[in-house]
Amino acid sequence: MKFVCQPPGSRSRKIIARDNKVISSSYSREFDFVFDHAKGCYIWDVDGKKYLDFAAGIAVANVGHANDAVIKAIKQQAEKGTHAAFGDFYAELPVKFVEKLLTFVPPHLNNAFLSNSGTEAVEAAYKCARWHTNKKWFIAFEHAFHGRTMGSLSLTKSKPRHRERYNPFLPVVHVPFPYVYRMPFSSEDECVQYCLNKAEQMMKQHQGDIAGLIVEPIQGEGGYVVPPQNFHRELKKLCERYDLLYCVDEVQSGCFRTGTFLASEQFGVKPDIASLSKAVGGGIPLGVTLANKKTMNWEPGTHSNTFGGNLLACAAGIASLEFMRKEKLGDNAKKQGSYMLKLLNELKEKYEIIGDVRGRGLMIGVEIVKDKYSKTPAEEEMQQILCNAAAKGLVVLGAGKSVIRFCPPLIITKQQVDQGLQVFEEAVKKVK
Repeated sequence: MKFVCQPPGSRSRKIIARDNKVISSSYSREFDFVFDHAKGCYIWDVDGKKYLDFAAGIAVANVGHANDAVIKAIKQQAEKGTHAAFGDFYAELPVKFVEKLLTFVPPHLNNAFLSNSGTEAVEAAYKCARWHTNKKWFIAFEHAFHGRTMGSLSLTKSKPRHRERYNPFLPVVHVPFPYVYRMPFSSEDECVQYCLNKAEQMMKQHQGDIAGLIVEPIQGEGGYVVPPQNFHRELKKLCERYDLLYCVDEVQSGCFRTGTFLASEQFGVKPDIASLSKAVGGGIPLGVTLANKKTMNWEPGTHSNTFGGNLLACAAGIASLEFMRKEKLGDNAKKQGSYMLKLLNELKEKYEIIGDVRGRGLMIGVEIVKDKYSKTPAEEEMQQILCNAAAKGLVVLGAGKSVIRFCPPLIITKQQVDQGLQVFEEAVKKVK
C-alpha cells in the first residue's frame, strides 16, 4: 500500500486499505490522515494523534471545529425535521438564514439562491448571468479555481489535471491574473496594466455577447495569489464599460477569512453576483449565490435543486453567522493574520527556500522555491514540508504549484499561531 507521507498508525492503515477498495480514485489525498474527531483548532486521527489544524477543512471551519453553537442549532432543528423540499414548498428557516446573511453583505445584494456547495454556487452565478443578459461568453482567469462540475470547470484553469479529457467546455476565455511574483514586470502597475489589457482585448473580441466576468478576489487553489490593490477597481470599470456582469467567487475568501466578510470589500468593489460556500454553513454543506433582485430575475423553473435550503444547513448557517459576528472573527483574522505574516516574513529572510509570503487576514500563502534567484517552483520540497509538519502535529495544505496555504480557523489564538509556526520552521529546516 502506497502512502503520501510516512505510514500512519495501524488503525489508519486498515481504514486506508478499505478506502482503496471502494472509494473513487479521483480524490487526491494530501496526507495519510484518517479523521476521528475535532474541536476548535485541533483534529485527531483514529490512532489518537492530535494535530493543530492550519487548514480548517479547506477554509470551512472558520468558526472552529464542532462549534457548540452550531451543534446546538443542528440538534434542535433535527428534532423538527431535516428536509423541507424548499425548491417546491415554502419554509421559514431558509428565509431567516438569507435575511441574516444579507446583514453581512452590501445592501444591493438582496436576493439569494441556495445550494449545497461552492461549485453549485458558482454554477448558479454563471447561469444567472447568462439568463439575465441572454449572452453566452464568460471571461475567467488563468490559475483560477471555481469548481469541478462542468459549468464551473469551464471557468476553472488552476491545474491541467482538473480539465484533462473534459473538452469541449462552455464558451469561456481565460486571461492573465496579476500574479506579481511570477510575472516578468518591473512594477505592480505594469503587471496590472498587462492583465487589464488582455481582459479588454477579450471584451472587444466578443463584444455584445459576453454575459460576465468571474474572478476570485484572492486566488485560492491557484496559489493564494493577492492582486495589487487597484486591480479589481479597474477591472470592474472595464466590466461596466463593456456591459458585462462582474461576478466574484468568495467561496474560499468569504466569511471573514481575509478580515472583512467579503474579500472584495477590501478592494473597494461591489460585485454584481457573489458566490459563497465553505464556511457559511459551519461545516454543513451550504452554498449561496447573491445578486440584486433585478439581476436575479430568472423565471420559475429556470434553475432549482432538491437540497438547496436544507433545514439543517440553514440552522447551522444562522448559528455560524451569529457566532462570527458575536466573536468578531473578522477582527481576529486581521490581528492574528498580521502577526502570522510578520513571523512568516521573518522566516522568509532566514530560508532560501521561501520565495514569497503574501496574504490578507488568515488567507496566507508561502511560496516554496529552489532558490530566491531562479524562483523555480519546489514541488517536491513543498510536499516534504507538508509531511514533516504533519509528523510533528501540524496540518497545512498546498496550493498552486509549490505554495503552502495557511488558513486556520478564525478563532485561532496568538499562542496557537506561535505553536504552529514553530513546527512549520522545524519542517522547513529538515528539507535538504
